[in-house]
Amino acid sequence: MSDYMYDRVPRWVLAIGPVAILIAVFGVLYLTSPFGDLSGVEEASTLEILWMLTIIGAIAGIIPVVIGMLWFPFIRDLDPRYLHAFLALAGGVLAFIAVEMVEDLIFDYSTEVTDTTVAGLSVGGSTLAAVTAVVGVGGTFAVMYAASEWRQRKATESEKSGLEIAYLVALALGLHSIGEGLGIGVAYIQGDATLLMLLVLAFVMHNVMEGPTVVAAVARDRATPPLRHFAAMGIIAGGPVILGGWLGSFAQSNILAVLCFAIAIGAILQVLIEVADLIRFDAEDVFTRTNTATFCIGFALMFLLEDVLVDVLLEGWLIPV
Repeated sequence: MSDYMYDRVPRWVLAIGPVAILIAVFGVLYLTSPFGDLSGVEEASTLEILWMLTIIGAIAGIIPVVIGMLWFPFIRDLDPRYLHAFLALAGGVLAFIAVEMVEDLIFDYSTEVTDTTVAGLSVGGSTLAAVTAVVGVGGTFAVMYAASEWRQRKATESEKSGLEIAYLVALALGLHSIGEGLGIGVAYIQGDATLLMLLVLAFVMHNVMEGPTVVAAVARDRATPPLRHFAAMGIIAGGPVILGGWLGSFAQSNILAVLCFAIAIGAILQVLIEVADLIRFDAEDVFTRTNTATFCIGFALMFLLEDVLVDVLLEGWLIPV
């Protein structure tokens, strides 16, 4: 990204611009209803289904993340104290996503896992789901924690990189995005156009906040990384919606969903520690009043987008269900 180009843009434009773009994308999706007719899904070839789910996944996953990343020039010029607050806000967003995924894992997918037989022994569905969840969360957290410790031993204190943390955040969000894609894939293959449109619009609103969550760590670095890093992080964070859509359309497995969610939860827990360490590297105290307040704001903002606006604005008004 060109620092000179953004230096010539008024700060209010940098702050409001992504919101205007989001509203435009949201409006185009709602007015054009691109997924209004799914009557031909049953006759569609495998390649056609994969291609359509790739387009839908890009709209619901990659595009809103990239829109959110457009806040980077605004975030980059913040005072260090407010930059730490923005990192804390990103932590609040991640925390909400983790809590939401725990809720979905326990109440939506784990209860639907069927009994199975392992090595001649009958294993209940709830037991299998619980073991899968614990292994997924604990294993992912342990692997990412060990990798983080190895990376920190290799680096000196002066080489603390926000870009590395940003990639970890993108990875954690990408793992979480697989779960979103599972819902899209199931809705598409069932030919439920109303549910599909609802999911896409909801994920667009939800995922736009993932953009600034990813780039917040980069903003504390002195040098702006090349544009290819922003493109890569956008694809890592939002692209797995496409993978989830493919899985949801061809392998409707509740235990697979439990594993995907558990892996994402473990990754988010480790990333929260990394974000706190990044703040602590520049400041003596992580839990200042400002940081604590913005953490809560991030959590509350995601609740507003996910549970309030989706239920009130989309369900029953824009899209009657």
